[in-house]
Amino acid sequence: MRTSLSLLLVIVLAVSGCSLFDSEGPDDTVQAFVGALSNGDITGAAALTDSPESARDTVDQAIDALEPESLTGEIRSVAEAADSASARATLAFTWQLPDDRTWSYETEFELLPSQEGWQVRWTPTVLHPELAAQQTVALVEEAPELAPVLDRDGQALLRPQSVVSIVLYPAEARADAGLSEIAGELADSLARFDDSITTRSIMRQARDVDGKDESVLVAVLRENDYQRVKPDIYELPGVKFSRQERLLAKDKDFGLHVLSAIRRVVRERIEGTVGWRIIARDASGAETAELHVEEPAPSEAVETTLSERTQTAAENAIDDTPKPAAVVAMRASTGDLLAVAQNEKANEQGPIALTGRYPPGSTFKIATALAALTADDVRPRSMVDCPGTITVNGREIPNQDEFDLGKVRLSTAFARSCNTTFASLATDLPPDALTDAARDLGIGADFVIPAITTITGSAPPAENRVQRAENGFGQGTVLASPFGMTLAAATVKAGETPVPTLLVGEGTEAKRIGEPLPDTEASALRRMMRAVVTRGSATRLSGLSGVHGKTGTAQYGDGSKSHGWFVGYSGDTAFAVLIVGGGSSRPAVDVARRMLTELG
Repeated sequence: MRTSLSLLLVIVLAVSGCSLFDSEGPDDTVQAFVGALSNGDITGAAALTDSPESARDTVDQAIDALEPESLTGEIRSVAEAADSASARATLAFTWQLPDDRTWSYETEFELLPSQEGWQVRWTPTVLHPELAAQQTVALVEEAPELAPVLDRDGQALLRPQSVVSIVLYPAEARADAGLSEIAGELADSLARFDDSITTRSIMRQARDVDGKDESVLVAVLRENDYQRVKPDIYELPGVKFSRQERLLAKDKDFGLHVLSAIRRVVRERIEGTVGWRIIARDASGAETAELHVEEPAPSEAVETTLSERTQTAAENAIDDTPKPAAVVAMRASTGDLLAVAQNEKANEQGPIALTGRYPPGSTFKIATALAALTADDVRPRSMVDCPGTITVNGREIPNQDEFDLGKVRLSTAFARSCNTTFASLATDLPPDALTDAARDLGIGADFVIPAITTITGSAPPAENRVQRAENGFGQGTVLASPFGMTLAAATVKAGETPVPTLLVGEGTEAKRIGEPLPDTEASALRRMMRAVVTRGSATRLSGLSGVHGKTGTAQYGDGSKSHGWFVGYSGDTAFAVLIVGGGSSRPAVDVARRMLTELG
């Protein structure tokens, strides 16, 4: 249905020839011609030409193709020849198109005298100077290339790539062959990319489709994956294909949870402004002329704080880990997130690196040490007891394998991870001391980070001495995520909890952040975390320069299984490694060693 037109007629004086307002002159015909168009009277306007049918068809087609909201015509000049055998008129047309698009141009045409007065000598150039006979007008949109998502060094984390949608038309497949047979061939070819694609799943979708023109989306493949299976599926009856551009990572699982989250929130930002062209086509549909062009305008790239190099190193480090594994890394000085990595088994459980809550085990001794140091109960060189076991109100608490160090300095008890020492320290602290210390390390803080959801963890107050003892070595009611423990390591390094960021230029809302660490206590924690690597439970990292950290083994369930942790920092990079069900901290330490070695 044709869009109704509101055409504004603006008349100006002719630059030559007779006056515009002489009666019975060519100017009257021009005014009538534009006036008819202004009222949407295409037939009336066409009748003022020497070829009414051709004029009507040409104008009708243009209006149907462009669907203008309004058409503005301005008479620039009407000039009659000296011998009165012809006249020439110049018009300026402005088409106001949907989506705030404007198309303006001038056109010039001839008028000839007739028995009724004057007629417009019709050619398609009356409508546009580059339009020829047997041509039609069309509007073609051109989408800009999607803007990439970049890491902190300008490397593309997400870039436009071609994907192929594989679509099944059940009615067409039934008509040409057995639908179940085709579904089976599709499943056999595509299950390698997604094991949820089965003959049964395809048939289930197909049963819900009515009508011969309805379809089922079977899969969307990257171009290289599609090329691998194309020979097997391209000729299948009822199977069709279409290509689109999508923003993808270099590998489908690379930075899966963080990059997919970024892609969702920046979707509008990366699309840019769609370009458009008005073209002329010949009878075959081929483009013959470009009448107007507005180039597509790509958006600016989205910049992130992530590091492609760090993300790659983290993923390589956990790739062969048989248990679910997660790594988070950030700049301690700024809170810039550098990497959020998970292996395939962890991905099956969701974004555990950012929101998983696990007992932190002995990594929480960083908080216990901070609480005891702040209370001025001990210093790193203070002598403390590290027996193989202690009993608190009937609850026996052992060291791993009940190792017994006797009386040692606090720094040694921390480096060797004496549960008994830190359980004892915690029992002598106020009920909320560990809560406060954990909050000052960032555990318990809330952040609203654009694109991602995060949980740091929790350390509730413990009125009960047994509960305080268990919390003191990271069991009991204490929980933390890899993100939260990364924040704790960053806080030790920086002296205060940094506010995490992910998208450059977009701030993070922070709540319940604790106080900066006193200089003396922060310095003590740093020395103690360094001792863990040089002479404690993480000496496998001693060959790497400047690594500070804390190991952790955290029992869960009935106590027969344990998670493995290692948290720390190297230079300005803070990190946490969690191996779910890892059994001990050793696999987590090995992951850290592989990652830090690759980073150099």
